[in-house]
Amino acid sequence: MTPNAEQPMRTSSRRALSAAIVGGATAAGLSLAFAMPAAASDALSDSTLSRVQQGQVLKVCTTGDYAPFSHREDNSDFEGIDIDMAASLAKSLGATVQTVPTSWPTLMEDFTSGKCDIAMSGISVKLDRQAQAYFSQPYQTGGKTPIVRCEDVDKYQTVAQINQPSVRITVNPGGTNERFANEFLSDATRVAHNDNRTIFNNIIEDRADVMVTDAIETQLQASRHPELCSVHPDSPFTFSQKGYLLPLGDNIWKAYVDQWLTQMQGTGEQAAIFDKWING
Repeated sequence: MTPNAEQPMRTSSRRALSAAIVGGATAAGLSLAFAMPAAASDALSDSTLSRVQQGQVLKVCTTGDYAPFSHREDNSDFEGIDIDMAASLAKSLGATVQTVPTSWPTLMEDFTSGKCDIAMSGISVKLDRQAQAYFSQPYQTGGKTPIVRCEDVDKYQTVAQINQPSVRITVNPGGTNERFANEFLSDATRVAHNDNRTIFNNIIEDRADVMVTDAIETQLQASRHPELCSVHPDSPFTFSQKGYLLPLGDNIWKAYVDQWLTQMQGTGEQAAIFDKWING
């Protein structure tokens, strides 16, 4: 075969091979293009987002014992920052809120068992909780700080001053306040109190000297009770953030809640809700 005859054949073969590659890639691309919407559609149908929109009910786990986030007196309606935030989230979905009562000791068990679509109760972001559920992006930042009788502010400025056998600390079980006490205040005398709504009376009525809780709660309780003062709420002992619990692995639902929070913060609606419940 002459060189002149071989060249057209090689060129033809190369073109055929290129066409096959391009054709195969195009076919694969078309197949992928059609497969992706179907997969996305399946994921959406399995998401909490779709279920809430279709059922028009948003199930919200909340404790009802943590003002200003979630508060409830006896059998009255829940109220607070997170209850108003839940109403806003539900409205964006064309749904209504169904509150699901829970407690701090049973919060994670209730949530992971599927009793609710989201948990909203001033919940601190913790890694052990993150291992069992998603958190939304944070919507509040703070930390633990003491609340005391106003005449005792100078006595309880530091962890070392509080962590003494002669100091009575009052603690509610099951949450991050108890964790802080266990880790940093083990030498103090413990005064357990199961009802976080009335725990501050222990200090007012001299059954305890100190409670260490989130700075935002100390500020609220100090505004409600003139006998009590928040100790350096702008310089708390710890760093913490609040977030909403979401089902582990439900990326579509998390993306929606995060975007809703971004818009709440950007429009000032979240700030207005905080102001309503903290400053009245």
